[in-house]
Amino acid sequence: MSEVITPSAVEAYLEQLYDDGDPVRQQMEALAKERDFPIVGPLCGRFLYQSARMIQARRVFELGSGYGYSALFFSRAVGAEGEVHCTELSAENIKLAETFLTLEGTWPRVTFHQEEATAALRGIGGVWDIIYNDIDKPGYPATIDLAYDHLRPGGLFITDNVLWYGRVFEGQSDGSPSTQAIHDFTRRLFAHPGFMTTIYPVRDGMAVAIKL
Repeated sequence: MSEVITPSAVEAYLEQLYDDGDPVRQQMEALAKERDFPIVGPLCGRFLYQSARMIQARRVFELGSGYGYSALFFSRAVGAEGEVHCTELSAENIKLAETFLTLEGTWPRVTFHQEEATAALRGIGGVWDIIYNDIDKPGYPATIDLAYDHLRPGGLFITDNVLWYGRVFEGQSDGSPSTQAIHDFTRRLFAHPGFMTTIYPVRDGMAVAIKL
């Protein structure tokens, strides 16, 4: 179903345009391909960077971080005085993130929390410019109010995988709890009076909600 969401010719054309030749990004993408590890990829990564710069974000909290691919873009965008907080249970992935982001030169502005993502945000608290959501899909609906409570007005709640490889399309559902959770999440997010939401239909779909 990924072909339906983003035609391969469009994706190839955009990736060629966006290619900055960055060796750290390329190493992280090569590792994802080798391990079949899900990352947002360069098209969405560039969008994350641009979104952060457009609202002059200095504080970013990631709900789910893997080995730091999205953090690569956010840590560039927030600048030397900014901060990116990441959440990841795997010690190996955290170590990989440290290696890659040290090469990038942005590791000093990144903090990893080795605990469940929503619990970490509740525990740390505070107000953030961007909250990025890429946790296990059954947990998606519960992130909406949590994100709203911890974003500044004008802040962004960005969520990956909302088109879910086409399983959200009419007649394409696999009936799984993950698919149902994404349906539920998307309906609730669009209905939330405190957010204005759009979906960026590249790769697997990215919801962008601005706190009103």
